[in-house]
Amino acid sequence: MARLDVNRSGEMEVFAKVVELGGFSAAARVFGMTPSAVSKLVARLEARLGTRLVNRSTRKLQLTLEGTGFYERSIRILADLDEAERSVAASERPVGRIRLNTNASYATHILMPVVPEFLARYPEVTLHIIQTDTVVDLMEESTDVAVRAGPLKSSNLIARKLGSTRITLVAAPAYLKRHGEPKSIADLDRHNRLGFCYTRAIEGWPLLRGGEQVIIPIAGNARTSDGEALRHLAIAGGGIARLAAFTVRDDIKAGRLVPILEELNPGDLEPFHAVYLGQGGPLPSRVRALLDFLGEKGRVG
Repeated sequence: MARLDVNRSGEMEVFAKVVELGGFSAAARVFGMTPSAVSKLVARLEARLGTRLVNRSTRKLQLTLEGTGFYERSIRILADLDEAERSVAASERPVGRIRLNTNASYATHILMPVVPEFLARYPEVTLHIIQTDTVVDLMEESTDVAVRAGPLKSSNLIARKLGSTRITLVAAPAYLKRHGEPKSIADLDRHNRLGFCYTRAIEGWPLLRGGEQVIIPIAGNARTSDGEALRHLAIAGGGIARLAAFTVRDDIKAGRLVPILEELNPGDLEPFHAVYLGQGGPLPSRVRALLDFLGEKGRVG
């Protein structure tokens, strides 16, 4: 087994140049080495292979039978390496599949309207969009980029901020007509308070009471696994929900939802980030292209 500290392709390249140029000195000039350094490199190669590759004389070098075979295989291998590098360099043009994981609210209101523009800009890219509010392991799920809402936990992920949004309490006019509109925190006790069925950073609604922030617990007969389902439940009159402002802006404008207790809203912001794995060298150009596009067209506000 080859030692990890042996640069076999480098040795092949130097040896091949010695053969092609007919001597150590000529090869040394190409690589910016001394003739003795090139000679020693070839000697180490012969020692490692356990055979003589060239017969040396004062005037010229002559390949042995083994040297001829090694040279012919070396130039084929070096050509394959060049081709491999060219193919990777060609992928500087964004090409291939990108797996993007995002929550349903971001996908519906921010991402989907601009996806056609991204695909038109990069026609050789295929975008696989997986929607879930559950935080996934990017490596286990073979995910290139994930869009995450809320504070980021310390991890080995690199994050690019996509903006932030206010969170607001909303309810449908039909629900408020049946149950009345709450005017205080105490009034919420008689209302159906809808929430999420996964663990969140804050399990409740932050509201202001006498200038102090308090957390109102969720107390409703339904919870959902993503923000879009919760939004639709609220529009259908299922109760009061606390949702990202960008997801309900059009609903409020159209009268499908009504803001609740805005004067008690502490104004906290929920950040959004595009996250990706940071180890393993430069990012593929297709992933870089998506991150740049999200920074341009996928911002939350």
